[in-house]
Amino acid sequence: MVAPLSDTPLSPLRTIAVIGLGTMGTGITEVLAKAGREVIGIDISEAQAARSLAAVEASTARAVQRGRLTEQERAAVLARVHVSTDLRTAADADLVIEVAPESYEIKQQIFRELDGLVRPETILATGTNALSVTRLAADSARPERVLGLHFFNPAPAMKLVEVVSSVLTAPTAVTAVTNLALDLGKEPVAVGDRPGFVADGLLFGYLNQAAAMYEARYASREDIDAAMRLGCGLPMGPLALLDLIGVDTARTVLEAMYAESHDRLHAPAPILKQLSEAGLTGRKSGRGFYTYDAPNSATVVPDALTPLSGDGAAPGRPVRSVGVAGSGTMASGIAEVFAKAGYDVVLAARSEEKAQTAKARIGKSLSRSVDKGRLTAETATRILDRITPAGSYDAFADVDLALEAVAEDLEIKQQLFATLDKVCQPGAILATTTSSLPVVACARATSRPQDVIGMHFFNPAPAMKLVEVVRTVLTADDVHATVREVCGRIKKHAVDCGDRAGFIVNALLFPYLNNAIKMVQEHYASLDDIDAAMKLGGGYPMGPFELLDVVGLDVSLAIEKVLHREFRDPGLAPAPLLEHLVAAGCLGRKTGRGFREYARR
Repeated sequence: MVAPLSDTPLSPLRTIAVIGLGTMGTGITEVLAKAGREVIGIDISEAQAARSLAAVEASTARAVQRGRLTEQERAAVLARVHVSTDLRTAADADLVIEVAPESYEIKQQIFRELDGLVRPETILATGTNALSVTRLAADSARPERVLGLHFFNPAPAMKLVEVVSSVLTAPTAVTAVTNLALDLGKEPVAVGDRPGFVADGLLFGYLNQAAAMYEARYASREDIDAAMRLGCGLPMGPLALLDLIGVDTARTVLEAMYAESHDRLHAPAPILKQLSEAGLTGRKSGRGFYTYDAPNSATVVPDALTPLSGDGAAPGRPVRSVGVAGSGTMASGIAEVFAKAGYDVVLAARSEEKAQTAKARIGKSLSRSVDKGRLTAETATRILDRITPAGSYDAFADVDLALEAVAEDLEIKQQLFATLDKVCQPGAILATTTSSLPVVACARATSRPQDVIGMHFFNPAPAMKLVEVVRTVLTADDVHATVREVCGRIKKHAVDCGDRAGFIVNALLFPYLNNAIKMVQEHYASLDDIDAAMKLGGGYPMGPFELLDVVGLDVSLAIEKVLHREFRDPGLAPAPLLEHLVAAGCLGRKTGRGFREYARR
């Protein structure tokens, strides 16, 4: 009888077997060998085992060229790597990590064979990101020694490792692999057993929503990807990331998540099935959402869906002067952007004093740019001189483009558009910067709905490159063409989308944030572990709770409610924890407390 693991002192995990030598298994092998472990790499294919060893040799050679390893260190690393096609070579391993294909049948067969081969104290780890660790453990003769060890691709570069316990896992096994992860220079995050764990659990829901958005022809693949890169600072757009992960892999993960959650947001978008069954699985096949110049290539090549440059759009209207309505941070930032691009700007607010205050804010922003050497003092003065503050919207009488950035309240915006309709000259374009309200409702407040469009800037407007250009069913072609041209002149990247809640960015971002809140609400993982998982595993510039506190929990709740009201999907209902924090006045950094507490300034 095997002694309980809690009673058995664990020796350091010095010899480790890695089963499955694809990209992930090879990367894990390299990481372990560099950290001084003896590694036995095992694959059923002799050719794949040889390719894996060659890949480690090539990677370590590049490390020598870049000065990250010496030749002596490289030789030592390679001496610690042994490859085989025989599972029996894992017999003396202290830890076995399987990264075989995502199939219960395959993984259970491996674990059953290992049960008869390895020592009683050996820990068995699965690298799955979609299957139940508990189910795999229950099928083993040593369930207390089975856990999940989920590395991220590419394993040598990515810092996150999710350590996944089942209800059967002994704490000392968790401690042993957690210490190993730390020794490898990784950031281990402890999570329970549910499909996707933390990082993929949040990531794949977001990717699925993006695929559904594309499938609905709401926006082009290029615009969806550009919107999330430029609007959220992500290293890669969701559709390009699906191609990198593998469309078939994403579908498998989502099916496992849906089986657990029954949340429609996790039900795989039909296009994932269509692409998978057609063999269009992404980069590995040479075609997925995009087309690549060869299988396993990262180089995108034009195809039938690639937008044509100079697509013969309707000629735009001339825009020489711009009116910006509002006195807050967004209004002053937008006015600064237009003035920097050479436009004469009228900055109008409800009083002369508010308008002057907004202009003074722009002056301070320009002064900071001068101090940092980005502008000369003379240039800053010229930019500021192009901005005329006004205490009445009557000052918009001669502008060619009037853009409002007032409070996110439909009644206030409609009243303003009714005023702009009266004061602006015929042919002037009227634009709203709303992030969540229907643009057409603003348009209907005027007698010229064909001249109304959405221009959703991101905060801070001078720094953020994205503008979502939102057409209503009534917007004229030349108005759309004009706004696209203007975005180019002010050095912003315009993406087109229709007039529905959240547009592109918020419609994809806020369900992801809401799901993160649900994880904490359900005590699945801590704020810190979730934030770390998304920054280290997903490449996000901020974790979801850092971002929620910056955006403001009241703003986030309002957007969640708009999305839920528009799409009527139960999965979009705001998490009760978010509603409770807002009701308690914990709104994030601006109040000193949100999901975290902040020092008062």
